[in-house]
Amino acid sequence: MRSTFKGAALAALSLTIASEAFATDWNVSLWGKRRAFTEHVEKLAELVSAKTNGEFTLNISYGGLSKNRENLDGISIEAFEMAQFCAGYHRDKNPSITVLELPFLGVSSLEQEIELSMAVYSHPATQADMARWNATLLMPSPLPQYNIVGAGDAPATLADFKGLTVRATGGIGQAMETIGAVPTSMSASEVRQAMDSGVVKAVSFAPHAHMSFGTIENATWWTTNLNPGTVNCPVVVNSDALANLSDDHREALLGSVDEALAHYVDNYNNKTMVAWGPALEEKGIQQITFSDAEIAAFRDAAAAPAAEAWIADNTARGLPAQELYDLVTGMIANGS
Repeated sequence: MRSTFKGAALAALSLTIASEAFATDWNVSLWGKRRAFTEHVEKLAELVSAKTNGEFTLNISYGGLSKNRENLDGISIEAFEMAQFCAGYHRDKNPSITVLELPFLGVSSLEQEIELSMAVYSHPATQADMARWNATLLMPSPLPQYNIVGAGDAPATLADFKGLTVRATGGIGQAMETIGAVPTSMSASEVRQAMDSGVVKAVSFAPHAHMSFGTIENATWWTTNLNPGTVNCPVVVNSDALANLSDDHREALLGSVDEALAHYVDNYNNKTMVAWGPALEEKGIQQITFSDAEIAAFRDAAAAPAAEAWIADNTARGLPAQELYDLVTGMIANGS
């Protein structure tokens, strides 16, 4: 009896040790709060846990691990294993993916944004760019075209943007400069306070962010059709951490990306966008639509100069900038 008990105890101990040996816990650095922008990460965590019977856990933190502008740095030193960041927060750190933030590219859907992002992410130059931070690009956070919420007098024409302080990052900021606005770059979590205090009079965001970060609470107007572009906000993992996963855990992670993105798109299109119009109406926000001629003039003034400058600047950095630009614009032209 004593021998049987001892054998059972050893077996249980061995099973516990084996379970602990295969358990994986990753820390994930996000910011703000759970919202449409983070639903793919939440879904990924759910899928990975289910596929590994709880052996692989993604511990998601909203602001508890790092500031959003420092997430790429945190990945580089493995302060955490996964993070989300936006290219426009630090363009010099990730120049290759900023091609996706150029104004007036003509992206028409979240699905197309995913295809373009994945193509750029898989390009050898992009992978080498991110390798400087020991980072592997996992998936994008596809966003629709940005538009602007503002307080005070609504612009009747694009000329009325002259001198207006606008929170706008990346290529959107460059585009706004061409119509005389004064773009200011700040992280999403700083925007509500800046708008309330008058530091900025208007904010460029996708609809989910206008709702999540409260910019519509004191807003009086919204542009319906500026559509100057969007931002690119990847989810990345520490390359060493990815390489050190067991084969099963790595497959659970990488094999869940498509389903996580599909969930994100469904949630954004069928929940966020459905709620957006009623939210504007409830708060009495005036919706401003500019003429086709004005939008065409805006596009002509902003798109080509921004692309030319981006290609010149990044060719000088040693990137195949023309090749990356042609990749993106070629896919869009072909309807990809």
